[in-house]
Amino acid sequence: MTTYETLQEHLTTNQHTWLITGVAGFIGSNLLETLLKLNQKVVGLDNFSTGFQYNFDEVQNLVSEEQWQQFTFIEGDIRNYDDCKQACTNVDYVLHQAALGSVPRSIEDPITTNENNISGFLNILVAAKDAKVQRFVYAASSSTYGDHPDLPKEEDKIGKPLSPYAVTKLVNELYTDVFAKTYGFKTIGLRYFNIFGQRQDPNGAYAAVVPKWFSGLIKDETVFINGDGETSRDFCFIDNAVQANLLAATAKDEKATNQVYNVAFGERTTLNELYRFIKNRVVAHNNSAKDAKPEYRDFRAGDVRHSLADISKANSLIGYIPTFSVKSGLDKAAEWYLKNLC
Repeated sequence: MTTYETLQEHLTTNQHTWLITGVAGFIGSNLLETLLKLNQKVVGLDNFSTGFQYNFDEVQNLVSEEQWQQFTFIEGDIRNYDDCKQACTNVDYVLHQAALGSVPRSIEDPITTNENNISGFLNILVAAKDAKVQRFVYAASSSTYGDHPDLPKEEDKIGKPLSPYAVTKLVNELYTDVFAKTYGFKTIGLRYFNIFGQRQDPNGAYAAVVPKWFSGLIKDETVFINGDGETSRDFCFIDNAVQANLLAATAKDEKATNQVYNVAFGERTTLNELYRFIKNRVVAHNNSAKDAKPEYRDFRAGDVRHSLADISKANSLIGYIPTFSVKSGLDKAAEWYLKNLC
């Protein structure tokens, strides 16, 4: 059995209390679903700025009534310290996902990004420390690598940030490092690389590329590709990210704590390839998309040209082994989008 399979088996008969911030969002709701199915108690915090009630409704339909009763929701904001303090009470593990994502959003509104991603982050970090939680796991970002040219990306080699969003994510890592040295507080940062999957919102100006392209092709709308389409990313299916969170929270090896880890699949996919993969899956169910062609436009400010993760550190220290490739992840994502957007 893998480390993750062993952990899942253990959790089904050993209940802990988990706090998920941003629980109504894409990653948060998938963490919620997984933990409830493993018979865990979950406290959730969200202000619905980028999360949705319908994510809760779907999770409720996917778990048993008894499991759903193990979920306690607090409608609150990480920018409010009292909300953070309430949410951390009697919690074993914190999975901090709440943030304002999107490089373009941060360029247009750096102040609000800073308020959420730095001030809000510090609030929940302090509240978790004061509540003496066992482990604080947080969503870091591959944007932290900035202008460093090396591929694949290794955790100890970063460059200068290329956007306000990247600055906020770097500051998160600096804060947790200081908290480890100053207070002995155990944290783990997960540098996400382009996570995609079910319940990722296709709407809005800052929607991620995978759900936006599924939506566009399903609805016969124009799909836009920034640049020439040869920009590449390490796309990572949501179930892999969920695995990394649970492994990070429960890792027994002391050397595994107070670290940051890449969370990815470890394979590069160009935007042109991604478009073809998504189109093929949509055409299999909606033949009207067979003649669709993308429209190319200018490169996007703040974007790096290529991204690829070295995931060996996460594998060796927390036992992370991604179980979904880009293609198998897109198969599962396609099922969800074709069911929910058609």
